[in-house]
Amino acid sequence: MNSKWKMLLLTSFALLLMLIKYHSRIKNHLQETNLCWDHEAEEPQLSDWFNPKKRPDVKTTTDWFAPIIWEGTYNRQVLENYYKRLNITIGLAVFAMGKFVDQYLQQFIHSANKHFMKGYSVIFYILMDDFSKLPPIKLGPLRTLKLCIIFKQHTWKDLNYIYMRNFNVYILEHIQYEVDFLFSMSVNQIFKNDFGVENLGKSVAQLHAWWYFGHAKNFPYERRSKSAAFIPPGEGDFYYHSAIFGGTPGEVLAFTEEYIKGIQNDTRRGLQSTYECYLNKYLFINKPTKLLSPEYNWDLNFRTPPQIKRVKIAWQSTSI
Repeated sequence: MNSKWKMLLLTSFALLLMLIKYHSRIKNHLQETNLCWDHEAEEPQLSDWFNPKKRPDVKTTTDWFAPIIWEGTYNRQVLENYYKRLNITIGLAVFAMGKFVDQYLQQFIHSANKHFMKGYSVIFYILMDDFSKLPPIKLGPLRTLKLCIIFKQHTWKDLNYIYMRNFNVYILEHIQYEVDFLFSMSVNQIFKNDFGVENLGKSVAQLHAWWYFGHAKNFPYERRSKSAAFIPPGEGDFYYHSAIFGGTPGEVLAFTEEYIKGIQNDTRRGLQSTYECYLNKYLFINKPTKLLSPEYNWDLNFRTPPQIKRVKIAWQSTSI
């Protein structure tokens, strides 16, 4: 073999070694990048942001190990670092008809605009029967408002049923594709402090402030065994308030479907229960993954006990 061929082979071999070395560096760099990205995108563990020992004066964890969110128990910044990278959108649905539009809607949206999920994209869904009664509403950055018409049925007079039937349809049609998390709230509330990402979860339930300090045997569950909302005596975890329910769109949709089926079956049997009883039955069977303390739904007409460190949302007593 002449010297020219030897030189060509040596050059080719050297180039091959350089390519192998370069490929190895690129591969290692990509692996390090992926590991870094996976670490950054990993959802924080409960212990990373929730410290139940900070509030020894109250119950902070359920028997199924779901956190109960009280002031002082959470580190919002840890969750912010995670959710900010995901570019999430949160939906807040509210139902307003008749006097509730005039009395409560404007102050509800105004306070939610200020305190609900600050710094995140939010869509307010207002379900009402008459858009001409919508009060002036000014929204801040990252806030969007969508109006959803309420279609009534002459055979149904229950306002909660009318709302849930319409809400169910709108979730199926478009809401589930527009948001990552969804809350349904009663309009007769006022946000007093920030309602942040510490309250996000698959299924989020509100502890009833009126009953939280009461005895479980007195909870106003549905006790008629033939009702779809029936909870047997001696059973039940907490009494939940219907003013706030949330979670993933799929979970909220599942509840609306279960509620509609339950109330329709009870009506055929000649039974009538309350929306809140159906919600409590659903959450008794399908345990919520996160619970909000009475701080998130406190009636300021009551004396505020020492356990309530900061009222997040004020409840305005009425009947809806």
